[in-house]
Amino acid sequence: MNKQVFGLIGLGVMGQNFVQNVERNGFSVAVYNRSSETTEKFIAGPAAGKNIKPAYTLKEFVDSLESPRRIMLLVKAGAPVDATIQQLIPLLDKGDLIIDGGNSFFTDTERRAKELESQGFNFFGMGVSGGEEGALWGPSLMPGGSRDAYKEVEPIMKAVAAKAEEDGESCVTYIGPGGSGHYVKMVHNGIEYGDMQLIAEAYDLLKQALGLSAQQFHEIFAEWNKGELSSFLIEVTANVFKKLDEETGKPLVDVILDKAGQKGTGKWMSINALDLGSAIPTITSAVDGRILSSQKEERVNAASILTGPTKKYEGSSQKLIDAVRDALYASKICSYAQGMSLLKRASEEYNYNLDLGIIAKIWRAGCIIRARFLNDITNAYNRNNELPNLLVDGEFQKTIDARQDAWRSVIKSAIDLGVPMPAMSASLAYYDSYRSERLPANLIQAQRDFFGAHTFERIDKPGIFHADWEVK
Repeated sequence: MNKQVFGLIGLGVMGQNFVQNVERNGFSVAVYNRSSETTEKFIAGPAAGKNIKPAYTLKEFVDSLESPRRIMLLVKAGAPVDATIQQLIPLLDKGDLIIDGGNSFFTDTERRAKELESQGFNFFGMGVSGGEEGALWGPSLMPGGSRDAYKEVEPIMKAVAAKAEEDGESCVTYIGPGGSGHYVKMVHNGIEYGDMQLIAEAYDLLKQALGLSAQQFHEIFAEWNKGELSSFLIEVTANVFKKLDEETGKPLVDVILDKAGQKGTGKWMSINALDLGSAIPTITSAVDGRILSSQKEERVNAASILTGPTKKYEGSSQKLIDAVRDALYASKICSYAQGMSLLKRASEEYNYNLDLGIIAKIWRAGCIIRARFLNDITNAYNRNNELPNLLVDGEFQKTIDARQDAWRSVIKSAIDLGVPMPAMSASLAYYDSYRSERLPANLIQAQRDFFGAHTFERIDKPGIFHADWEVK
């Protein structure tokens, strides 16, 4: 009896779409889901007539796969992943491979890798980005763990991954050891948070300053998508403004409640960045923005109590639109610079040996943050693979310099109008801090030494010092 080449557990929408992608690219698949009803519906529907074999028990599933078995999990992160692995282990043989393709926290992946490899099994964690559409037609894939384990499924992953328009390369590469694949996916998601918040702030300022219609916003974002801001998220934003609500006839975006949800990956990145001592203020501001948005009732109450400026924007509409475009691009560069800087720091801390230029390359297609300027990031690291920060790359330096006046004018306009731009302001503050030869941390160290004898260094001689701060 012929056995299936690849197995997948978890037939949510992502799992169903990924399986169809694998099968469409010529690989036979076995599937299992905890709910047999879900499996039956899938086999009778999207999987009908395809080389996808259903199993209704884990033993039947494992037995239907050729050895060494290649099994991917697309189940909810956390305890469900551990539970599924524990149920699988008694049924597997040494050398079989388990892939966690969910949004697991990277330290969980590190733990699982050690536990499974000590028992003779292969394991790696793989970030999968692109949403439902990407899973079906080509996601960006970030596998990390055992290199030998990845080699077992490399032909499958290269076949199913998105292909970059520029050169047709598959948007997948071996990331590194341990939990590096899920770490890189976490950073990807944090950058996604930053991108979305920055776009929302650009929209908010233009709406409040100019009172633009949804149709005008569609035209603006569609135009921006033709230039340097060209990206999946700008394209999505342009399309959002075209959709009308079937009940009211209004633009759908205008009837959506202003409360943004989150699944926690952005928060994970902020916490980890604090642990590693790497500044990511734009991305943390984006997380804060979602938290504040969720406090809808408090904000409604505060709006009736707290006052702000009453000034109206009186300048040129087109000039502000163009300035916001430039400010958005400069802020976006800072956000990615923060993300890549954190990856560099994590690579050193966790011995991941990450290739930042290659990581930018595999984000060029399939994933949510795919954008034209990722090629520029790859080129920057090709010029200098030891680049400490994207901002000091010559080309990015010129790009920001040309947009700096517009960037600052947009923040000033937002302040004058009382429009919150936490992420865009954080990007500018990050830029100004990073380019400052001297920051006021000398005063902070003086304060720390004054009240806690925390010591300080001096600018004129080496050593560690403590002062008697009592004024005689």
